[in-house]
Order: sequence, then C-alpha cells, then structure tokens
Amino acid sequence: MRRACWVLLFGLGVLAAVGASRGEDKKDDKGTVVEVGGFKAKVPSSWKSVELTEQQRNFGRIAQFTLPKDKDDKYDAEMYVFYFKGSGGDAKSNVERWKGQFTAAEGKKVESKVEDMKVGDTPVTYADIQGTYKYKKQPFNPNEKEELRPDYRLIGVIFDAKDGPYFIRLIGPAKTVAENKKAFDEWLKGLK
Repeated sequence: MRRACWVLLFGLGVLAAVGASRGEDKKDDKGTVVEVGGFKAKVPSSWKSVELTEQQRNFGRIAQFTLPKDKDDKYDAEMYVFYFKGSGGDAKSNVERWKGQFTAAEGKKVESKVEDMKVGDTPVTYADIQGTYKYKKQPFNPNEKEELRPDYRLIGVIFDAKDGPYFIRLIGPAKTVAENKKAFDEWLKGLK
C-alpha cells in the first residue's frame, strides 16, 4: 500500500498512542475513503491527501487534504480532520475560537452562521465563518506573527462520534471554499 494511504490510517500516531483503533483509508482513482468515528465516505479525487508529520499527528491531526484553488485565488484550500481522545472542548468554545481566528475588514464584521444538524443519528455542529483570516503556519506558537489573508472562509464541523468528538475544518479563500462546499457537504452527509 502506498505511503500516502498509510498516513491516512486513522489511529496511526495519536490514536495508537492512546490504544484506540480506527479504520483504514483507501485511495482509488475516484477519491480517498476517509473514516471519521467509524463512519466512512469518499472525498473527491481532486482533493489531494497530504502526508502528516509526526508532530501534526501528535497534535491530533489524523487527515489532511489540499483542495485546488480557484483560478483567481492565491492559495489552495485545506481540509483537516482532528481527533483528541475524549477531549477537544465543547462545540460553543471551539466555534468561538474559530471566529477569533478572523477579523473584519474596516467597516464590516466577521460573518458567521452556526447550525446544529445530524449526520445519520450523529449530532453535528456546523459553522460557516468569513472574514480576514489571521493565518499562522504554526497556529499554537504564540511567537509566530499572523499573516492577514482577506476574503477567507472556514467551514468547521464538530462531529460527535461515540468515541468522542472529531473536528473537521475546511479553510481557504472564499471562492475556493465556495466551489468545494457542495462536495464537502456531500462527503459529510455521506458518512455512513
């Protein structure tokens, strides 16, 4: 099996360390099957899986994809899946933290919409936030300077699986996120 597929083996690194087991992601020419809390669905083939570093796995990241940018955008979008065994904070505090990663252009405010829904029988909090993103390559490094990226959008999902919440983030330039939102929503709702 190719190394990229092994990187997406849920449980490798973080989850292996806590003694939990997860399913395996499989890739074919039609996309990668991603497992979240025992549920599986295939992401579009245009979403490219990213090999995770040991440090990223140690900080709870269990999958990452790059989504191709819109022709007018400077950056690609990215989708991350995080899992922290039995922790990670509640939905409200995570949504507030995500909102805090944005600032508004002068005379405007950060736009946000939060809704509760279900994927099958699983409760999900779905946040859609837009504004100027305070990008940091190392988000938890207090010494790293923020780079302001205007017209960004984040779709953040807290997926309350039986073994604890999973945190899913789709973030990037607003146009690129808009182009991929339908596929993201289909992937999320297709988790079975």
